[in-house]
Amino acid sequence: MDSAKWKKTGKWTALILGVLLLVPLIFFALVYWGAFGKVYTGAELKSFQNYEASEVYSADNRLLGSYYLENRSNLAYKNLPPFILGALVATEDARFYEHNGVDMRGLLRVFFKTLLLREKNAGGGSTIAQQLAKNLLKRQDHGIFTMPVNKIKEAIHAVRFHKVYSQQEILALYLNTVSVGEDTYGFQNAARRFYSTTCDSLKIEEAAVLVGMLKSPTRFNPRVHPDLAFGRRNVVLDNMAMRNYITPQTADSLKKIPLTIKYNRQGPAGTLAPYFVAQLEPLVNKLLDSVRDEKGNKYNLYTDGLKIHTTLDGEMQGYALKAVRKHMSQLQSEFDRLWGKTDPWGSQSSFLQTMVHNSPFYKSLEAAGVKEPFIKQALVEPKQTELFDWKGGHSTWCSAVDSIRYCQRLLQTGFLAMDPFTGDVKVWIGGDDYSYFAYDHVRAKRQVGSTFKPIVYATALEEGMSPCDYVKNEQKIYDQYNGWSPANAEGKYGGKYSLKGALSMSINVVSVEVILRTGIDKVVNTARKLGIESEIPAVPAIALGVADLSLLEMVRAYCSFANGGLKKEAVFITRIEDRNGKVLYKAPGNRKEKRVFTAQTAYYMTQMLAGVVNEGTGSSLRSTYHFNENLAGKTGTTQNQADGWFIGFSPGIVAGAWVGGESPSVHFSSILYGQGAHMALPEWALFMQGCKSSKRLKKYLKGNFPKGPDIDPMPVCDSYIPDNALKKAFRKLFGRKVKHEKK
Repeated sequence: MDSAKWKKTGKWTALILGVLLLVPLIFFALVYWGAFGKVYTGAELKSFQNYEASEVYSADNRLLGSYYLENRSNLAYKNLPPFILGALVATEDARFYEHNGVDMRGLLRVFFKTLLLREKNAGGGSTIAQQLAKNLLKRQDHGIFTMPVNKIKEAIHAVRFHKVYSQQEILALYLNTVSVGEDTYGFQNAARRFYSTTCDSLKIEEAAVLVGMLKSPTRFNPRVHPDLAFGRRNVVLDNMAMRNYITPQTADSLKKIPLTIKYNRQGPAGTLAPYFVAQLEPLVNKLLDSVRDEKGNKYNLYTDGLKIHTTLDGEMQGYALKAVRKHMSQLQSEFDRLWGKTDPWGSQSSFLQTMVHNSPFYKSLEAAGVKEPFIKQALVEPKQTELFDWKGGHSTWCSAVDSIRYCQRLLQTGFLAMDPFTGDVKVWIGGDDYSYFAYDHVRAKRQVGSTFKPIVYATALEEGMSPCDYVKNEQKIYDQYNGWSPANAEGKYGGKYSLKGALSMSINVVSVEVILRTGIDKVVNTARKLGIESEIPAVPAIALGVADLSLLEMVRAYCSFANGGLKKEAVFITRIEDRNGKVLYKAPGNRKEKRVFTAQTAYYMTQMLAGVVNEGTGSSLRSTYHFNENLAGKTGTTQNQADGWFIGFSPGIVAGAWVGGESPSVHFSSILYGQGAHMALPEWALFMQGCKSSKRLKKYLKGNFPKGPDIDPMPVCDSYIPDNALKKAFRKLFGRKVKHEKK
């Protein structure tokens, strides 16, 4: 080839090489200057904050739950154990401390070993900073240019990260941002999910499992693929030894440890107090509605990493959960045994049909426009279904109709405890299990039965009656109320009861007579002063508890008996902080209170309710559960045993329990099993036993009920006087028989 041709060929070669070099440079410049979407400046990256879950804490600093768009909890670098950082760097970016965000040696290794030599385990070329950029800023779709555009952006952002953040800050940002699968972000939540602990309590081999998951969260998930996770963990341990973060001997020792996890799958509401966390959400938003950050923006509960500190006592809540599980599992067994294969709703043929039509499954199909014949077919088709039971749930094949029938046979419960002197809510259990039944029975309204009677008697005392006033135990027909004739639960009549005796034995006919003498409107007014906002019918039957009220309303009302006659508002939140610890809201130090009735009436009522425990319908607290502390309370049972209640208090805590079916049509067939003393009181007793066993909580049961100055002592009188008591006394004095009157 002559020199002219060589020159011509050389020009073309140079031109082609120039184009090949120039095109990438132009493409890079286009990306750099934002032709393919925004590229963030260093200042913008410095101020960038990733979404962070807002967390809810108990009064004893236990994490209860969180609110989030992405399930993430951030940790500062100082709170990350060194071996976690070592495992991360050794596995994901061995030259992290040597490059400026982009590892050119790593890129060349990938080019030659992965692209040219086709080696499968040559490793990736992305640094921790590049992965951080991908996690924080998310990749965008640019068609055929998607991969090169995103890779260039990540490289630019990685270099800028290294300019505005220290290496320690980058590592912390990465560990707070990275996804470990299962809708979980960050190492703190990964530790909670897979090991039920926090980062600072992880062991080296456990941290290696979590770091190993970063390569592929699904493939190396220790719950789903334990063998693959085990192998990947050991690779991480070898990397740590190779980079001198641990010794080879330590790595060999740790590699012999079997892979174990302590899995803790929980929703955002957590597992300790999920009903409480769920019902707090609107309250937090309301409290923060007028609060603004330094930029004038409203706080976002789901992204801003707020810390919400509550009044709930984690230890006390734990005892309540144990009490609920123990009692309700036994009660459900009794219920199933007594009803057998018979439906508790009996001959109500429309009951199940109504429940089916009201079910989420039916409504979702209906909303989707599915026609009735196809809905009916879907309702009876068997499918794999997870059903609740007190052993942890079980999976079975059943139709939607059978599932609804099963759930309707289950008894539900609600449990609430409050400090009567502060209004602090200490315990909140809204049902059997939040993951199966989200409906909250603390706020649900059901007939309250005889738990309403103390409101009647307190009003009577305020109107001048005495605990030792006697009322005949006789059944009457009230013509002014359409011939209504209330009856006693046991059908026994005769003699006279003092007010304190009638309350302790829950005598219906006396309670009705008391409300008629006192005034129905006055009783309703007392209920309103106590904070009961639900509708209360102005009829004498409210003395027997026909009103539909919530457990929250009733426990709050009983706080006024325990604290000397004052109404306290329920308090849920003590303070709210932003992610940096700045206090955004703090509960007032001086809590609002309003006097409902006199301290004298409150003292009398406390003593009368103590009589319920000492000699009345709550006496099993003494005989069966062997409490010798000062306790007071009231049982409640509604028509057909649809609802069982017990609300009681010690000198330091007020607690209430409700038990019943999801529908009032589901109930025990016998008063023996369906009364509040059997359905609800044992739950309360087990809870108080738990508190009594605690060194910290037993103070709530100690001491005497408060008695202020200038309070008259409780008058002494018999609870009950039979009809022939005077004749017996006359005969004893004069030694002669008295002729009995004919009945």
